[in-house]
Amino acid sequence: MKAAIVGATGYGGAELIRILQQHPEVTIESLHSSSLEGSKIADSYPHLQGVSGMKLESIDPEKIARNADLVFTATPSGVSSELVPAFINEGVRVIDLSGDFRLRDTTAYETWYNKKAPDEAVLEDAVYGLTEWLDADVTEAQLISNPGCYPTAALIGLAPLVKHKMIDPGSIVIDAKTGVSGAGKKATSVTHFAEMNDNLKIYKVLEHQHTPEIEQVLADWDPNIGAVTFSTHLVPMTRGIMTTIYVNATESISPAKLYDLFNTSYKDCYFVRVREPGTYPSTKEVYGSNFCDVSLAYDERTDRIMVVSVIDNLVKGAAGQAVQNMNRMFELDEKTGLSFAPVYP
Repeated sequence: MKAAIVGATGYGGAELIRILQQHPEVTIESLHSSSLEGSKIADSYPHLQGVSGMKLESIDPEKIARNADLVFTATPSGVSSELVPAFINEGVRVIDLSGDFRLRDTTAYETWYNKKAPDEAVLEDAVYGLTEWLDADVTEAQLISNPGCYPTAALIGLAPLVKHKMIDPGSIVIDAKTGVSGAGKKATSVTHFAEMNDNLKIYKVLEHQHTPEIEQVLADWDPNIGAVTFSTHLVPMTRGIMTTIYVNATESISPAKLYDLFNTSYKDCYFVRVREPGTYPSTKEVYGSNFCDVSLAYDERTDRIMVVSVIDNLVKGAAGQAVQNMNRMFELDEKTGLSFAPVYP
C-alpha cells in the first residue's frame, strides 16, 4: 500500500512516519504540510535523519489521491473537515486523526470545538475507530475517524462494565492526566518548560472537547448513560495518559469476578493487557507502544469499582491506533507493524 500523511510535521504525523517506515505492507508515498513545503522532514525532526529523506509537499488532494491508496490526516481540528471531503471525492480512503468526524451531532461539535461542523454527508459515512470495540466491517470503509487519546484510555477501561450493565449509569467519574505532547508541538504559556516543570495543572475544567465523544460512545453501549464527570490534568512528562475511573457497582461483586470479566472481554485483544490483581500500571510501562494496560480494584465498603488504564497518547492514543485501524481496513493482521515492546526506562 502507498500511504500519504497530511500534517506530517505534528507529533502525530511524526509518529506515523516512525511506525509506517517499518510496516512490511506500507510505503510512505508522500508527506504534506501547509507551511513547510519544500523542506525535509528531518529539518523539523532530526531524529528521522536517515529514516526519511523525503521533502514536504503542499496539500493538493487531487495529486495526493493519484498516488496514494490511503491518506492519514493528522491535522488540527477544523482543517480535516475541509480536506477530507476532497479526498473522498477523489476516491482515496482516509483515516482522520483530528476530532472533526468523531461527533455525529453537528451542533455538539460546534459547541465543544468552536468550529464549523463538517459536511453531514461525509460525517454519516465516518466509522468511529475504537479498534478493540469496532463492530463494523471496515474493509470497504472510505473514512475512519480515529478516537481521541483520552477517550481511548477511558472507553477501554469502561467498556466491559458498561456493556454488561454492571454500574450505576449516573456514577461515572473519569480523572485523567496527560503528558504535554498531547497539547501539540507549538509551545504555549501553559506548556512551556517554566510553566510545567515541577507543576501539575487541571485544565479545560468541565469543557474538554473529548467529553461528548466519551458520552456518545457510552450511550451507544447503554442508552441509560448520560453525562459523565471528566477532569483533565497536565503533568510534567512528555508522553502518557493515565485515567483513573470511579463507578458505583449495581451489586456487590468479587474482585475475582471483576478480573474474569475483563480478561474474558479482552482475551483476543493483543494490545489490551489486563494486569494481575493487586498490580497497577504506570505510563512508563506503555511508553512508545500501542498497548493499553488496565488494572482494577473493588472497594467493598462503598461498592465502588476503580479502573486504572494507561496508554501512550501519541501511539495508542493517536498514530498507533490509526495504523491498527489501517490494518483492519486492508484485512491485515491487526498487530502488523505494531507489535514492538514499550521503551523502558
